[in-house]
Amino acid sequence: MTTRATDDPGEFRATVFPFLERDPVLHTILLSNVEQRAEAGPQPGESVFVSVHDESGAVVGAAMRTPGRAVHVGGLDARYAAEVAAGYAEQVPDAPGVAGNRAAAEAFAARWRELRGESATETMGFRLHKLDELTRLQADGGPRPATADEAQLAAEWVAIDFDDEIEGSNLAWAEQQIADGTLWFWEVDSTPVSMVGHHLPIFGVCRVGPVYTPDEFRGNGYAGALTAYVSGEIVASGNQACLFTDLANPTANKIYRLAGYRAIADFVDLRFVR
Repeated sequence: MTTRATDDPGEFRATVFPFLERDPVLHTILLSNVEQRAEAGPQPGESVFVSVHDESGAVVGAAMRTPGRAVHVGGLDARYAAEVAAGYAEQVPDAPGVAGNRAAAEAFAARWRELRGESATETMGFRLHKLDELTRLQADGGPRPATADEAQLAAEWVAIDFDDEIEGSNLAWAEQQIADGTLWFWEVDSTPVSMVGHHLPIFGVCRVGPVYTPDEFRGNGYAGALTAYVSGEIVASGNQACLFTDLANPTANKIYRLAGYRAIADFVDLRFVR
């Protein structure tokens, strides 16, 4: 087994996408992130993308580290994680953590500790779900696409939901989502009460998110109803729908099960303690 590193997302896309597209749901984060960066063009020195190859040279795994982020190992087989960790320890020794399927992330962290002397602490657990058979959930009000004049509201809501973690300008993100037709509001009496977005399809898969409802509107079923509606729109367009849930949020996990989503893998976010 060997690993190869590049800072060129276009080169990485050409190398690993034929492998990743075999399971586009499991690899949804890698696929969508690399696709976006490849379309934007090379930005030397900012990212480190790693492909894993077997003895014949065929790709058997992939990982990425983008500016300021943890290393993402996605659906990497845990048996390759130690070698990938060794490569990243040399190239980005200041990486703040690792995220991905639990087995691979924990194996990566164990090797990182041996090499860097840093332990890892779990900050969040995620569950990846794939839509099986859609069930429409009901709530007062109804769905509609977000409009251009609501970009600022969407930007403010997503900043609250993600602690301003979306890369780049939240306003630019919202404007692009609205232009792409991938951002929706649920409204009651002409008032937006919940918001759901989704990624553009890659290899026939759209990842739903963000999903956000302000505190004062929670407990009314708006997010579940809107997520089910948006998921239906994705399916109607000929694509599959998937989403991540926070394992610490049993309410969300229950709602998405009711909408027809089924769990397929657990992911974890580990932060290195220096």
